[in-house]
Amino acid sequence: MNDERDLAPDSTAARVALWRALHTEADAAPHVFDDSIGLKLLSPGDDWRQRGDMDPQFTRPFRASIVARARFIEDLVAEQAAHGIDQYVILGAGLDSFAQRRPELASRLTVFEIDQPVPQAWKRRRLMELGFGIPQWLRFVPVDFEAGEAWRERLMAEGFDSNKPAIVVSTGVSMYLTRDANAATLREVAAFARGSTLAMTFLLPLQMADPEVRPGLEMAEKGARASGTPFLSFFTPADMLALAYEAGFTQAQHVSAADLTQRYFADRTDGLRPPSNAEELLVASM
Repeated sequence: MNDERDLAPDSTAARVALWRALHTEADAAPHVFDDSIGLKLLSPGDDWRQRGDMDPQFTRPFRASIVARARFIEDLVAEQAAHGIDQYVILGAGLDSFAQRRPELASRLTVFEIDQPVPQAWKRRRLMELGFGIPQWLRFVPVDFEAGEAWRERLMAEGFDSNKPAIVVSTGVSMYLTRDANAATLREVAAFARGSTLAMTFLLPLQMADPEVRPGLEMAEKGARASGTPFLSFFTPADMLALAYEAGFTQAQHVSAADLTQRYFADRTDGLRPPSNAEELLVASM
């Protein structure tokens, strides 16, 4: 694996996968989200828990946010599938493990994972090496965003039916795109067949975040800038709702950290919860 390090998912995707695994190790049951597939794919070595960005206490609110958004998305997918939606598009899929963890649900859908070609090829290879395989209902859609490739065209080439509705998700991506690029993505999805739904995370302006997590977010922003992938876009909930309606969605809802806390953390006695005014969700439909 070490000689393929340059081909592996970027540090952000890896961190998210490891935080999801850390949740099941560091936080008390019941777990909001149970996912160790990303950890298996990465095979980071026994010392991964000693990484600075894996400190159980410091990362607590951030991993709560990560598992909350993941659980919300999968609940939404299950709900949409129950209503007959059978196409699921994951933009910037990274180390998403829905197809491997939830085959009983995923096999009722056609799941399209859109990502950069090199890390996606690495993921495909790792899935084969670990024995997960690539079922026929899982479609990998390599898109070179840096070269300006149109993701919708590549999606259609992999069998997406534009005459049928879909659920489209994008998590942890919007902050790396310009406002115009985010607006273009919203317009693309708003042009999907009626009945389609988009779920998308967005980062609020850092000065709005809870004081206890603001230093961590500022560190993340500085790290992203230093690595050449700076945060480019921040939105208030009102901004994001307006952008969704301008793109052509007829319904749009802001799902806040408070909503996620009430839904998934209300009965916990350990204080685990996602931070307010950090990364939250837009759900929009036509």
